[in-house]
Amino acid sequence: MQHLLSTADLTRDEATLVLDTAEEMARLTDRAIKKLPTLRGRTVVNLFFEDSTRTRTSFELAAKRLSADVINFSAKGSSLSKGESLKDTALTLEAMGSDAIVVRHSASGAAHRLATAGWVSSRIVNAGDGTHEHPTQALLDAFTMRRHLGDLDGRRIVIVGDVLHSRVARSNVHLLHRLGAHVTVVGPPTLMPVGVDEWPCSVGYDLDAALPDADAVTMLRVQAERMTASYFPSAREYARRYGLDAVRLASLPDHAVVLHPGPMNRGMEITADVADCDRSVIVEQVGNGVLVRMAVLYLLLGGSTEEEDR
Repeated sequence: MQHLLSTADLTRDEATLVLDTAEEMARLTDRAIKKLPTLRGRTVVNLFFEDSTRTRTSFELAAKRLSADVINFSAKGSSLSKGESLKDTALTLEAMGSDAIVVRHSASGAAHRLATAGWVSSRIVNAGDGTHEHPTQALLDAFTMRRHLGDLDGRRIVIVGDVLHSRVARSNVHLLHRLGAHVTVVGPPTLMPVGVDEWPCSVGYDLDAALPDADAVTMLRVQAERMTASYFPSAREYARRYGLDAVRLASLPDHAVVLHPGPMNRGMEITADVADCDRSVIVEQVGNGVLVRMAVLYLLLGGSTEEEDR
């Protein structure tokens, strides 16, 4: 694995290797001294063109726990605000000796462009590109589900909400399908992307019909900042039709878990009591994100050589 750009690019064995490596990281970081010397001397750059709390912080912590040097780079306060292009920024980072670039960008395909244009020799990790993909989020979601449900083969996963603007939904559908799960996406017809019927999942518009058989439910944030039109009548109407509340939680099987990639719009896609209940694993997802991102950086940088990559 040279880059991590999309879950659609991962084989089942590669995805399982990342999840298994994350389990090993969990055992190692349970020690009093959490740092490992694996990436000592390596430099990881967090190149974020969009705001982030969980992803950026967890990538920074993951790299530091592997003893890598970390550079945090954001659009605000850099030459990007003066009009510098992605190419020139990449060439600057390459000249500084970066080994891996974790990139988040508002344009779909930006990470792929960075990885394939020949500008840099660094490993590229897609931390979210527009409305396209967010592979490490999907991996940490699968890791969290696997810890609670065991093998995901045959499990029924329901993904609810703003599928149209969600890079998390796309990555989850491809990854969970690759791991053998049956995935159903549910949301308003106006928030379903063109071509969703060709995705490896079922499509539904009735949340109440999908919940009784679900082993896990992932609630998606309504991404108002990406909306240029009115996709539903009101927030109250959306919550009534597609929000997860205590009544809908009670219709889930007893073993089912509730996930959310964050940040949450409490009271809209999920009520506060559900977000904070015992069956919610939302906070656990954040901690698992560090483990999964440690695994990704380790597999991309740790122990690999240029000869092996060729």
